[in-house]
Amino acid sequence: MKHATKIVATLGPASSSEEVLERLIEAGVNVVRLNFSHGTSAEHCARAERVRAIADRRHRDVGILVDLQGPKIRIGKFADGAVTLRAGDAFRFDIHCEEGDQHTVGLDYKELVNDVRQGDTLVLNDGRMTMQVESVSDSVIDARVRVGGVLSDRKGINRLGGGLSAAALTSKDMDDIRTAASLEADFLAVSFPKHSSDMYMARELMRACGSRAHTVAKIERFEAIGNLEEVLKASDGIMVARGDLAIEVGDAAVPALQKRMIRLARELNKFTITATQMMESMIDSPVPTRAEVSDVANAVIDGTDAVMLSAESATGTYPVETVESMVRICAEAEKSHRVSLDTEVLNRTFTRIDQSIAMSALFVAHHMQVKAIAALTQSGSTALWMSRLNAGVPIYALTPEESTRRRMTIYRDVQPLLTRYEALDRDALLLACENQLIAAGVVRKGDLIALTIGEPIGKAGGTNTLKLVRVGEH
Repeated sequence: MKHATKIVATLGPASSSEEVLERLIEAGVNVVRLNFSHGTSAEHCARAERVRAIADRRHRDVGILVDLQGPKIRIGKFADGAVTLRAGDAFRFDIHCEEGDQHTVGLDYKELVNDVRQGDTLVLNDGRMTMQVESVSDSVIDARVRVGGVLSDRKGINRLGGGLSAAALTSKDMDDIRTAASLEADFLAVSFPKHSSDMYMARELMRACGSRAHTVAKIERFEAIGNLEEVLKASDGIMVARGDLAIEVGDAAVPALQKRMIRLARELNKFTITATQMMESMIDSPVPTRAEVSDVANAVIDGTDAVMLSAESATGTYPVETVESMVRICAEAEKSHRVSLDTEVLNRTFTRIDQSIAMSALFVAHHMQVKAIAALTQSGSTALWMSRLNAGVPIYALTPEESTRRRMTIYRDVQPLLTRYEALDRDALLLACENQLIAAGVVRKGDLIALTIGEPIGKAGGTNTLKLVRVGEH
């Protein structure tokens, strides 16, 4: 089943074998996520190598996204692994505590004592438990349980409303960036960025390691919302990380923020990944809930480039079935996507020739009943710009650059294809691309296609020509 919205699947114990990986890619996974909060560098490199081998064997482009852990905003460990707390219980966080008990636990994030005040609300275990701070000293936070439950080792802790001082990039993240570069990651996701400077630093570190990976800002802090446009401009894309974001801004605020983030990202020519608990019930169930179906469909209708699976594919019982369900939902939701191209194009100002050509191709394709758009692109920028607006026409991005093809796996509506540029004559190259689309079953004789190309051929950012071609008429 064809789907324009891309699928990101997190790899883990349930999805790292050769057999399951092959089935996931066959089911429709476009990008795999390596979560550096878990596992070793060796394990991640082995998974990346396996994915590349399977993708090559199947003649598919599959992107690899490295997701940095970020600051460990977590509690310490309990002597018995977990405790059960009830509303009204007194509980203490002590930075010197080695093993917790029913009354006290340590803090991996020791700076928390400097970040909270009396009366603040602490949120733990992904929002399932809350406590109110009663007093704070140099090393201890005394709190009262408001919403109880089971609290186990290393669970996350946050201050309702945000405001934690932890830096986005830790020393571990910097080591992991080197690993990401060595395995040739296509995307680097930065956890808990607050300012554009966090993203600029991540980009510079990646470039210093020789990587051209796209940077992805995970929007999960209250401060990032206030700096959203600046963070977006400093990134290639964003991840709407709804779990931690809900803790910081409140769960009721997240749906509207999701729509705002996706809309702004598209306006700024950035891509978006919508994540967290999209198909959560499928960790244990072979079918999604109706609410999950609606959640995924709404993200697609909002215009997200990709939807992401976390535990569902990493540790769940039904990783392949989850991907198949997500593909089906995306394909169905895309049928209702309204084309409003005229208004969107007319309301934009273009200052670059290549961007103007990209928008012209969309406009013409929509009005001339074009079967497909073929963009010959070196850097992938032309395909990115085309994918920001919905023309109702599939976009095929033809490039000789392997890294460019893999980075385009996240763009909605874009299908990357390998095209050799040995023949530098423009007309010969366009004819070769036309024949490639015929061979791939994309078009047939008599179909109208729109081709974009740049001269001199092979120069990045040089798209300057739009040509309409009736297939087979030469």
